[in-house]
Amino acid sequence: MMSALPPHPFDAAGPRPPFGAYLAQLRLRRGWSQLRLAEQLCAASGSSTVTRHEVSRWEREERLPADFWLGWLAAVLDAPADGLAAAAERSRVRHRLVAPPGRAGPGRRETRDRVGLDLLGLAHTWLTSDETALIGPAPVAPSGAARPERPSVAEVTARLVAARRLDDVIGGADLAATVHGLAAAAAHATTSPPGTTPTRKAARLRAEVAQLRGWTLGDAGDAVGALSAYRTALGAAAVAGDRPLAGHVLGSASHLLAGSGDPAPALLLARTAYAGSRRALSASGRALLLHRIAFAAASAGLRGAAEAALTAAQRATERRAAEHDPPWLYWLDDGEFDALAGRCLAALGRSARALPLLSRAAARSGQPRTAALDQAWLAHARLGAGEADGALLAASGALLDTIRSGSTRALDVLTTFGDRLAPHARLPAARDYADLLVAARPYLPRPVRDERSAGDRVAGDD
Repeated sequence: MMSALPPHPFDAAGPRPPFGAYLAQLRLRRGWSQLRLAEQLCAASGSSTVTRHEVSRWEREERLPADFWLGWLAAVLDAPADGLAAAAERSRVRHRLVAPPGRAGPGRRETRDRVGLDLLGLAHTWLTSDETALIGPAPVAPSGAARPERPSVAEVTARLVAARRLDDVIGGADLAATVHGLAAAAAHATTSPPGTTPTRKAARLRAEVAQLRGWTLGDAGDAVGALSAYRTALGAAAVAGDRPLAGHVLGSASHLLAGSGDPAPALLLARTAYAGSRRALSASGRALLLHRIAFAAASAGLRGAAEAALTAAQRATERRAAEHDPPWLYWLDDGEFDALAGRCLAALGRSARALPLLSRAAARSGQPRTAALDQAWLAHARLGAGEADGALLAASGALLDTIRSGSTRALDVLTTFGDRLAPHARLPAARDYADLLVAARPYLPRPVRDERSAGDRVAGDD
């Protein structure tokens, strides 16, 4: 009789690896080669269909064994069958949800619906699973062609801080190339050798860069690219074990969807973000996610849910302390919270309550992109309050700042404002605004088309 082997750390509570790593550890514990394991499987099962190459594919997770072979693996390796089955299921979920864009099947093209569903599925897994460190494959060091000199994590972090400051000033269309290069640098700086897990610091950096890339692409009008970047960011934040950052990523994706006509999935993402990260968030972070919930609910016409979230956001705002906030919330201040609440109230049609908040926000000495958004939402609120002339004045200022910043997000808000102007078309101010719009049209930012394939985007989005 074969002597009992000592317990393996993967057999007990503790690290729960993906299937490939688990199988390799069990095989090496016995001192077997892949060929020896294949021979043992064939002898025990009476089937000669397993070869050394098939065992290699299992360990690399190019394939995963079916239940038949999982049972025989447990038998010949003297391993718990439920442990092997659970590891295989973890790997199936991971590969299904975070398969690199464009590589999930022959000829696959990313679409807004496809990548949005992927993100919703990954968000659900992140919320309900204790295995957050296993979500998202680690970047693997490429072989073959020579690559540029590897930047340090500190260098990429400094570039990230600078890019965030640029995002305060210019729109996504102008910033896209800079952030594209930053994403490639982050992927290069944090690449792990084969068979190793990236450090939490490296994974967190990838997540922060991907979140900024999603925000930038959203401002450039590329919803597919933005959602794909957010999917990458969520996987990296999960690897880092950073629930506040993961919640922020989902909140950013929710804001994109709510502002572009998809309030139902936006609300689901925002609620998932809050449920999964609220215990770890600072008061400012909780307030921000509650505002994301409120805006999505308002966009969906759910007044009660929006008002409840706004009330909770106000309570969280009153408790906030900037020294407790992570660095990626540097932009949240009193003026920004006024803007967030005012926009939500304007979307609800509560113009009287929105006006003082948006007026204070618009009075900030902000940069062109922030000013464009503040003025555009103020125009909505003034129009809803019956102040058509004041609304058109604010819209004119927003239009000029939209040109200066290149923000398609501000242009979207102005477009919906224009749709509401028909009853006021005879006003002199409306004719002046129409003339300004015609003159400005050649200079307005042009959204990036969503139909681009994933192959057109940075390789770091996987």
